[in-house]
Amino acid sequence: MSFELVCLENPILDISGQGDEALLQKYGLKANDAILAEEKHLGLYEDLIQNHNAKLIAGGAAQNTARGAQYILPADSVAFIGCVGKDKYADTLREAAKAVGLRVEYRVDEEQPTGRCGVIITGHDRSMATDLAAANCYKLEHLKSEKVWQLVEQAKVYYVGGYHLTVCPPAILALAEEAEKKNKTFILSISAPFIPFAFKDALDQTAPYWDYIIGNEAEADAWAETHGHKGKSRQDIAKELVKLPKANAKRQRTAIITQGTDPTIVAIGKEGGDVEIKEYPVHEIGKDKIVDTLGAGDAFAGGFAAGIVQGKDLDTSINMGQWLAKLSIQEFGPSYPMPKQTYSA
Repeated sequence: MSFELVCLENPILDISGQGDEALLQKYGLKANDAILAEEKHLGLYEDLIQNHNAKLIAGGAAQNTARGAQYILPADSVAFIGCVGKDKYADTLREAAKAVGLRVEYRVDEEQPTGRCGVIITGHDRSMATDLAAANCYKLEHLKSEKVWQLVEQAKVYYVGGYHLTVCPPAILALAEEAEKKNKTFILSISAPFIPFAFKDALDQTAPYWDYIIGNEAEADAWAETHGHKGKSRQDIAKELVKLPKANAKRQRTAIITQGTDPTIVAIGKEGGDVEIKEYPVHEIGKDKIVDTLGAGDAFAGGFAAGIVQGKDLDTSINMGQWLAKLSIQEFGPSYPMPKQTYSA
């Protein structure tokens, strides 16, 4: 086995079921809510499983990305690291990951349950209630344990989701510093607009190590607002991300800003401090084929990371990300079609 990509973030069991207004009212939710669960929401997860034909997915943004990369790459290429509880939900996560060929190395927390996200689907609306629980309990010593660190040493690409900045920045920095020391590739996704606001210092600590930084338009705008660049064009924001100080001078930085159906903006660092801007139109798809856009950004990152692992050029890697995102939005939840489809330009 040769694990080439290691992903770190917060594992969540996504539990998605069809519902109606009555189910939303039962748990005090609204269509298209995206909230952290309170005690009144904790019965939702079993309710969806027992009564609403729930689909169970090994979720959490970076675990979605890891599954996406593994969808493209040869077997035993991707490992995902995070923290779960000692319960049946963790067992389900492991089974779901195993079914798609993803290796998981979870720290098991003895006190907190596995993180879960209950998703009530009403028509085209999604109402999500997330209980992070054990996902918030990751520890650096798990990453540095002999078994897990061997995977880190094998891999040539590290991918970290920004949500982990809320949990264990030292683990992120351990991967980042290993990447810089061994001249490996470090990719970070901003993940959510609140990260640059609420966790600016932690995000900035990782910045010197970014070989690739990925964010959508809202995340890029949030970074710009918190770093003195409010009002600048997305192209200029991407340039500012590239021009930040960098620890590993052997690799130039690339900043990627996705914009939904609008072109993906990419800023590419060049020798001497120049920055090249490129734009990539997204893959077209008829509205009638779109089932669920949840997780499209995670899918893009998965396809892109797979291209980087395979040594593809930037144009091809971006195209692979857009291809996988197009497949994902034709499925319910952050999922990929089975049987597997083979990437083709």
